[in-house]
Amino acid sequence: MKRIKGLHLFAVLLAVLAQPFRSSTCPTTISEDLRQDCHPEPGATETSCISRGCRWCETSAPNVPFCFYDSVEDPTCPSNVPVQKRIDCHPQLGASKEACEAKGCIWCSTKVSNAPWCSFPEVGPYGYSLYGQPQKTAKGWRLMLMKRNTMISLFGNDISPVAMDVEFQTKDRLRFKIYDPNSQRFEVPLEIESPSTAAADTSYDIEFTNHPSFQFKIIRKSTGTVVWDTSLGDLIFSKQYLQITTTVPSTSVYGFGEHEHPSFKHNMNFVNYGMFSRDQPPTTFANLYGVHPFYMCIESDSNTHGILLLNSNAQDITLSPNPSLTFRTIGGILDFYVFLGPTPENVVQQYTEAIGRPHFPSYWSLGFQLSRYGYGSLDVVKKTVDRMRQYGIPYDVQYGDIDYMERNLDFTYDKENYAGLPEYIQQLKKDGMHYVIILDPFLSKDEAPGTYRPYELGQEMGIWVNNSDGVTPAVGKVWPPGDSVFPDYTNPRTADWWIQMCVEFKTVLDYDGLWIDMNEPANFGTGQYPGCALNDLNYPPYIPRITDYSLAQKTLCPDSKTYLGDHYNTHSLFGWSQTPPTFIAVQKATGKRAFVLSRSTFVGSGKYAGHWLGDNYSRWKDMHMSIIGMLEFNLFGIPYIGADICGFLLDTTYELCLRWMQLGSFYPFSRNHNGEGQMEQDPAVFGAEFAEISRSTLLIRYTLLPYLYTLFFDSHVHGNTVVRGLMHEFTSDHQTHGIDTAFLWGPAFMIAPVLQEGARSVDVYFPEASWFDYYTGDEVPASWHRKYVSVDAPLDKIPLFLRGGYILPTQAPATTTTRSRLNPFGLIIALDERGEASGSLFWDDGDSIDSIEKEVYFLAKYTFSEGQMRTKIVKNGYRGVDSLIYNTVQVLGVTSRPNAIVLNGNVIRGKDLQYQENGKLTLQISVPLTEELNIILQ
Repeated sequence: MKRIKGLHLFAVLLAVLAQPFRSSTCPTTISEDLRQDCHPEPGATETSCISRGCRWCETSAPNVPFCFYDSVEDPTCPSNVPVQKRIDCHPQLGASKEACEAKGCIWCSTKVSNAPWCSFPEVGPYGYSLYGQPQKTAKGWRLMLMKRNTMISLFGNDISPVAMDVEFQTKDRLRFKIYDPNSQRFEVPLEIESPSTAAADTSYDIEFTNHPSFQFKIIRKSTGTVVWDTSLGDLIFSKQYLQITTTVPSTSVYGFGEHEHPSFKHNMNFVNYGMFSRDQPPTTFANLYGVHPFYMCIESDSNTHGILLLNSNAQDITLSPNPSLTFRTIGGILDFYVFLGPTPENVVQQYTEAIGRPHFPSYWSLGFQLSRYGYGSLDVVKKTVDRMRQYGIPYDVQYGDIDYMERNLDFTYDKENYAGLPEYIQQLKKDGMHYVIILDPFLSKDEAPGTYRPYELGQEMGIWVNNSDGVTPAVGKVWPPGDSVFPDYTNPRTADWWIQMCVEFKTVLDYDGLWIDMNEPANFGTGQYPGCALNDLNYPPYIPRITDYSLAQKTLCPDSKTYLGDHYNTHSLFGWSQTPPTFIAVQKATGKRAFVLSRSTFVGSGKYAGHWLGDNYSRWKDMHMSIIGMLEFNLFGIPYIGADICGFLLDTTYELCLRWMQLGSFYPFSRNHNGEGQMEQDPAVFGAEFAEISRSTLLIRYTLLPYLYTLFFDSHVHGNTVVRGLMHEFTSDHQTHGIDTAFLWGPAFMIAPVLQEGARSVDVYFPEASWFDYYTGDEVPASWHRKYVSVDAPLDKIPLFLRGGYILPTQAPATTTTRSRLNPFGLIIALDERGEASGSLFWDDGDSIDSIEKEVYFLAKYTFSEGQMRTKIVKNGYRGVDSLIYNTVQVLGVTSRPNAIVLNGNVIRGKDLQYQENGKLTLQISVPLTEELNIILQ
């Protein structure tokens, strides 16, 4: 087997993914992605390979065998369905030839890894037929479908008829909903506007066929690309099993969550992902804390679409090499929304328009944050804060994890180990800092009567998740002493109780934000006491491919009762339903913009909360995984996202933590956090060198916070991503489709971190554009475009690049945003090949509620062309800008030294400008922010 080692692995891999190598003399038609190793042990040669009856074909692609089986399937297979088109007919465990054929399916072994041996025949007994003709409705179409064969079923209790409603909701958004017209089934209570009449002009068509079974296609009008096509597999709709398959127009598929995906661009070789919220550290292929059944696909012509399945039941998705996707869920309805883009940014904008725009974070929450589980005492917290200050490391937020509580009880604090905490919080605030506390969603039921008001009030209000009888509270075991009960946040009474408790606790600890954890919901047992009854809710006929194939492990029994119905349907909505009342509680308690950080999320959670990627590990691969997760959550409409810098579990190392501090300085949510029993890992604990490198990188972040804040303004108002992959901006460059080791802030700022131990360089891919080194202003040579180039990355540096064509607002940094917000502003103008650039600056007081809606803000737009920069003040509604000034302007890519520079009609003196031979021009100025800058290079 040929191996590729070293720093060029990602570069080679991604280039190969984009343009697969094919030997011109290779005597096979088997594509590289389907080759099964015929000589897995070392020492393969062409002679030994052929002697085994296998095929030898050399390739430069990594991890593709030279020696492989000459066939991808059993030559005696009775099926005429090619292996890459197979749809699993026995998705549960225990498939056999007998069980398969009893389902009317085809048993056919194959050497293709993960491909199903039991698959649906090309023409089989499953699916539905159209009953009558499609009926035109005010919103689109309604169709009635009848099951074709009532004698055969995958899992029993098939439903017939089923209805399909098609809604032409907007020009670029289509909804189709398949449901039982005779019985109400659970539907996710997320309000997505459904216009009363169909959009008059759409970018899509839908086509129905009915031979031999009902199928439909969704087509992009402008190109004819089929973005959805069910002809590969038949619809299945039963009481506890729903399945639908679609082809996808390319293998550039992104999204689905929450998982630790090995790559941003999905592997389509029969890969399965389960979705069901669960308390477990990130593990490859495992279902994690949240559920996001949304994906985006870049079509072969670079147009892009996105599709959401709005369903909260346990489910899984199979990505197959046809390419195709098979959705399986065990409840609810099939409620799909299609977003036509056509750019990746358009897709996310349309998606967040439907599910809710991301919340607008407070400015202070964009500063660096520090936390750990297990400080153990206020004295240790104080020592940590003091050494951070000693080294002048920028730092805005200190956290309290559950060890600040008295015996892990919500709405308490430990008056022994954390004596003086209320007063210390006040001192932090005087120093311009903020304090965030953790709250868990469960409460102890076993405190002495009259001593624990949160539980007693909740009991009085009847707010708990109940057992299957709908009356007695479900009781489990989590962090607090004794046993715990679980508030049902889908119940309006629970929201009232939670808001009241949070607001009252603000008078005890003067927190600035709430961090809600363990809200999958987590439980340390398998179901509540005394266990889960044997019934179809707790043990349905099909359990999706989730960890341990259990719906109750580490959580509550599915037959538990919530306000909205069975926990079977609402489990993955627990954290989602807790988030809005927490958002309201923080606003009421603080009178400021809410800060809410939630571990469990669902579709639409970004409207109220940010997210961190959970209990990661102090390992190099986890750094890479964090970039993938960050990119995915920006697709999900949760741009306030980050991972625990330096890792939560295991002890970190000096180099790993230092490189992670560099990467984490550019997470939208930038927090160093680790677990109980692990070594301390704040950036001041490793000594002066480490502290200085961390400080210098964080100062870059703080310098660029006005740009980041403006990106969040665009996200809140227009639904834009904040962090995005290179493919997002350079969609037509197929080499970018697989890049997930570098990322962009907005369209203009590229971060290329070191992700390998011992590396002192990074292979960076530069798409076709003007690029400038952030540190020097040097322009990247044109010969580097559309190539991977090894860029120096000594231990004290993370490679950063500015994209030509953009203007980034900056501000002189400080150790807190409270101080930096008073400092002068600057502009970095990075010119493109035409000598043009544009950008904007949003500014307000940083934490007022609804400052945008109330128009109490400042917004300036900048353009540069033909040697002149112009400013247009779009909104001047915030008087806090009156005392602020611009003091620097940098222009990158200036082709020659200007003869003169005129600023608002006055020539700039020579001592106030500097021109470097690399084309970097720096101007020292003093102009009020409220004055429109006009700069002319003559």
